[in-house]
Amino acid sequence: MFTAARAPQLKTVLLASGLVLTLAMGVRHGFGFWLQPISQAHGWTRETFSLAMALQNLMWGVFGPFAGMAADRFGTARVVIAGALFYMFGLLWMALVAQPTLFIVGSGILIGAALACTAFGAISGIIGRIAPAERRSWAFGISSAASSFGQFALMPVEQQLISSSGWQNAFFVLAALQVLVMIPMAFKLREPAHITGHGPQQSILEATREAFAYRPFLFLLAGYFVCGFQLVFIGVHMPAYLRDKGIIDPNVAVIALALIGLFNIFGSYYAGHLGGRFPKRYLLATIYITRAVVIALFLLAPLSSWSVYIFACAMGLLWLSTVPLTNGVIAGIFGVKYLSMLSGFVFFSHQVGSFLGVWLGGYLYTRQGNYDMVWGITIALGVFAALINLPINEKEIVRAPAVLA
Repeated sequence: MFTAARAPQLKTVLLASGLVLTLAMGVRHGFGFWLQPISQAHGWTRETFSLAMALQNLMWGVFGPFAGMAADRFGTARVVIAGALFYMFGLLWMALVAQPTLFIVGSGILIGAALACTAFGAISGIIGRIAPAERRSWAFGISSAASSFGQFALMPVEQQLISSSGWQNAFFVLAALQVLVMIPMAFKLREPAHITGHGPQQSILEATREAFAYRPFLFLLAGYFVCGFQLVFIGVHMPAYLRDKGIIDPNVAVIALALIGLFNIFGSYYAGHLGGRFPKRYLLATIYITRAVVIALFLLAPLSSWSVYIFACAMGLLWLSTVPLTNGVIAGIFGVKYLSMLSGFVFFSHQVGSFLGVWLGGYLYTRQGNYDMVWGITIALGVFAALINLPINEKEIVRAPAVLA
């Protein structure tokens, strides 16, 4: 039986997972800074690098359920160690490979696998099992805030590394950090086997079938698709979009993306806090419709560095605030035994959206010479996601009682 006294301390788990998420998500959010220097160095169009980023996000989603299964079965620590190694090799691949197809496929698989093993899906299970039910949404908020801190803290570092030492050497430095920071933190994420096994007596296949046969789970999948589309399009294409519009100073994009990370620390934390007090489906719907409004106002307002900063602050409050709420809904409905796996399935939908968002950005820009159509799609999808979250039933699923032999 689960007892808090025998479980790893929640504070230790949150600190270690926070550092893993800080590094994993901080590096990932900064990939947009490499779009122009890599494209110029190799003579590629923006579509080539965009396709590589799109495949990374898609493979992150593809590997997510399997990384979650492994974390639920074998423990989070082993999965994070594997992820740190994948991350290191993926960054080295991006630095050294100049052939477009190999760059796209190799970086897509390696970085995708790395993120699946070190980001929210793999980490969520141990947090959900360690945190008491009444503090679970808050704990998810803390972990989301840590990833946002990574975006805030590491983006200026990444831009400075590129400027001072070149884009290849910047990859080398970040590759070393993966193993030097993540692996020691992974050993803090070990959990006793009895905690991993706590929950309904279901097989992986039974838990998967149950989830996909339950309509609220499908609504979460649809909403998270939109989340991925919006965030990755903005994160990867914002620097290039601003330059196209006449804001040539690269520091504006750096500051904007850092502001998104800074304000998302507060947005994620308070989303998790409010998720323990109010229906999470209403909070999710509010986040999505507000994103649509903020994007529309940004496009309608005269563009300046200050309008970019205001947009970044507003989007930052909404950026990853969906994560603690979505994970909280999953844990509340299905329990925590297979939380990493089920979060991985939902995140796969997120990454399908990410793939389309980043790839369409590059594809439509190449064909039309602007991002106008993609911005319009992000607004329409925000309205759709708000509506699809409203009917979600957050109550614990009713299971038939087990039949004793």
